[in-house]
Amino acid sequence: MHLVLLTAWTVLWFAVVEPHGGFSWHYLRTGGELIYQGGGGTGGLNLYAHHPELQMGPVSFLTAGLFNPFPEQTGQFLAAALMSALGLVILVLAGRSAAHHFLGTGTNHQRLRQRVLIAGLAFIPMWIEVAVRFGHLDDVLALFFTTLAVRAVTRRNAALTGAFLALAMDSKPTALAFVPLLLALPRHQWLKAGLWCAGLVAVAWLPFFLSDSQSFAAAKFAIPNHPASALRWLGIDDPETPGWDRPAQFALGLLLGGIAVWRGRWAAVVLLGANARIVLDPSVYTYYTASVLLGTLLWDVIGQRRLVPWWSWLALLVLYGSVFAVPDDSARGLIRLAFVAASTAYVLLWPVRERGDRGGRRGRRRPPARTDEGPAVGSAGSGAWPEPPAMPWAEPPAAR
Repeated sequence: MHLVLLTAWTVLWFAVVEPHGGFSWHYLRTGGELIYQGGGGTGGLNLYAHHPELQMGPVSFLTAGLFNPFPEQTGQFLAAALMSALGLVILVLAGRSAAHHFLGTGTNHQRLRQRVLIAGLAFIPMWIEVAVRFGHLDDVLALFFTTLAVRAVTRRNAALTGAFLALAMDSKPTALAFVPLLLALPRHQWLKAGLWCAGLVAVAWLPFFLSDSQSFAAAKFAIPNHPASALRWLGIDDPETPGWDRPAQFALGLLLGGIAVWRGRWAAVVLLGANARIVLDPSVYTYYTASVLLGTLLWDVIGQRRLVPWWSWLALLVLYGSVFAVPDDSARGLIRLAFVAASTAYVLLWPVRERGDRGGRRGRRRPPARTDEGPAVGSAGSGAWPEPPAMPWAEPPAAR
């Protein structure tokens, strides 16, 4: 029932936003046309050298090009519908990941479903913002593959974790901030996961840089420093993106994610990586908030056990609501900075009821027991956690 409600919620938001959507789809459509061009032109492997403004990854352009045979409006509509559906898939994956992570801890699965529902009601509006209103296929794919990586982490599958993180970065480079998820695997799997990740990133990106050295110009592309950015409150008044800003975003995201895993809070890696982006990014596009909402979704359903996932709703109201309720640019920048500081401090420092191991790196599982969510479903002395058959994510997917 919770998935039926979330589907209806998604359809409602899609119907409201789609007639005025596709604000940035032309970038994807153009990139999709260029990347399938042969050599000798401004497309193909020369794409980034001649079009540094196209900041999306090659996987995003390869995917966007699949919609180009359709008329422009039809292709945009089909792409928006597909991206919207991926938001629902993300919610299912988050629920499955949480169920697997809490296996054997006495988790009340009915409350877990309720938690996914409540967090999902906050997540969907921002997902429609990035998927339909802006049509940012690169962000959609990066967040989707990151969620698949989270699922692989809970299943301790090193190859898939590395591969999905690589595909996320091949879709949008900002997904580099989510790489600390690799450290949530058992230590002996780090090398295998890292090799898969590095190998697939190299396969996707190296051909462009080896074909034309001017492709590095894409990494230096600058955008205006908006008055409402948190960067202004940090004393950075440069009119455009400072040269150190992008590397600093990645470094901060990797550092915070590494600390989260060390602290046993690996479910916060995506939130912390998204926080690093919005606090240091010179722009303030509302679709940025979708990555934060994915981070709060994962934290609310995996990182803690409260029935009410209040971080998801707090992020929606503070970051998205302030766009409409707070007219002053400087005040909105302060709100963004305050949210990043508060949420980062909370997930790293606030005591939470933990699963019983550090980031899932040890193989032990606690026996079923009473938790703050209520009595366990099943026998307390069985030594194994019986997955309820009614739970939609209880069984593994039919195909990978």
